Amino acid sequence: MSTLTMPPADRGVLERRVQIARDLQAIVPGEGVITDEVRLKVYESDGLTAYRQVPMLAVLPSTTAEVSAVLKYCHENGIKVVPRGAGTSLSGGALPLEDGVLLGLAKFNRILDIDLDNRCAVVEPGVTNLAITEAVEGDGFYYAPDPSSQIACTIGGNVAENSGGVHCLKYGLTTNNILGLEMVLITGEVIRIGGRHLDADGYDLLGLMTGSEGLLGVITEVTVRILQKPEIARALLIGFETSEQAGRCVADIIGRGIIAAGMEMMDKLAIHAADDFAQADYPRDVEALLIVELDGSLPEVEHLVEQVTKIATKNEARTLRVSRSEKERLLFWAGRKAAFPAIGRISPDYYCMDGTIPRHRLPEVLAQIRKLSKKYGLRVANVFHAGDGNLHPLILYDANTKDELERAEAFGADILKLCVAVGGVLTGEHGVGVEKRDLMSTMFNDHDLKHQQRVKCAFDPKGLLNPGKVFPVLHRCAELGRMHVHKGSLAFPDIPRF
Repeated sequence: MSTLTMPPADRGVLERRVQIARDLQAIVPGEGVITDEVRLKVYESDGLTAYRQVPMLAVLPSTTAEVSAVLKYCHENGIKVVPRGAGTSLSGGALPLEDGVLLGLAKFNRILDIDLDNRCAVVEPGVTNLAITEAVEGDGFYYAPDPSSQIACTIGGNVAENSGGVHCLKYGLTTNNILGLEMVLITGEVIRIGGRHLDADGYDLLGLMTGSEGLLGVITEVTVRILQKPEIARALLIGFETSEQAGRCVADIIGRGIIAAGMEMMDKLAIHAADDFAQADYPRDVEALLIVELDGSLPEVEHLVEQVTKIATKNEARTLRVSRSEKERLLFWAGRKAAFPAIGRISPDYYCMDGTIPRHRLPEVLAQIRKLSKKYGLRVANVFHAGDGNLHPLILYDANTKDELERAEAFGADILKLCVAVGGVLTGEHGVGVEKRDLMSTMFNDHDLKHQQRVKCAFDPKGLLNPGKVFPVLHRCAELGRMHVHKGSLAFPDIPRF
């Protein structure tokens, strides 16, 4: 274990940190405990890089028994714990605490079993999303949820945030594609929820844990559902002169009862950036681009391609191409999958938003986002899962320019408030974390939030797991039982921002 180097602090605090490091070293030996400040910088933020905090220390267990022992120790000694997967979260969900332990799960990277008879796979939480598909595709199967970050994001993080992807319209989010979990409670108890069977009796604890953002327990094993590849898939690349036309086309396709495998949309700024990056041969003279994928049997897909073509024509599509081969279909998607890194080439920084709206409000919301862009003097590239109304506006800014980060945050907050105002929600798949924490009251009243926190209290009565995330106001669990706010109760940690 390296020498503990921390900023000047009270002697008692420093001695406590040294003791915690020694105790955890006994649980996770070798290089399993990181205390050096330089090495800890690796963990100072997740994908929301505007917020940073070096943790007190990091511990990297490799077995469920080690996770159990670490959590039991932290619970008995009142030490805060922040679980972390690959750190690709965009909401600050894995932001560390100065006085807390960062629990990294990167060593949990094994695929434990592939059960084709039951169409499932058992994997550890550090396995990447794409690795699951790669492990089963030789047998004609795949794992359906496919976030744009699937090459890097891990299945444990996908469960924590209930991630989606370009094919979630037809095949669902993470919650629709997992069958069981092994998880460790803050007390060190190891529990199992669900299994390889399709249904479980009792309360839907699996649904409760999916999207819980590390506040209720630490996941150490996931049983995922795998699907057989469809006979054929075709993608349509449809260009429009306005985003409103593209939005109406999306609403009309859904209204006709057509459930596409995926339906994604990009505006002109995103189109050009993605095409420059991925060489996807996108039409560059359109204001909006819609990618619609249809899969199934050959007769079904041919019929649906004809129907979507008619709908697109009715909505004054300017260009329309249908993939003629699997290589071309993948090329259509290559640009969309690379949209986020592509934007990084045209702006020093960008702020990725995540809100969901009713699909029929797409044209209205896009028009409002353009007005907000002018109001704040910042460009925005719109990339989103049009089929399920999950918006991902990318607000472009330069953190080195005075007040641009503040304007970007205000712009983003207004977009999320707009989503709620039109009947949507604050997040579709990125989670609340610290990014949307203070906006929760725009969607939930005080009673709603207290009831949600009661669930947190049932699993973590001391409030040690990932504190400071999701809830805009924290209450002591004992006070929640009397429906009374204790103003001087648990305080949020300061969140340094850069």
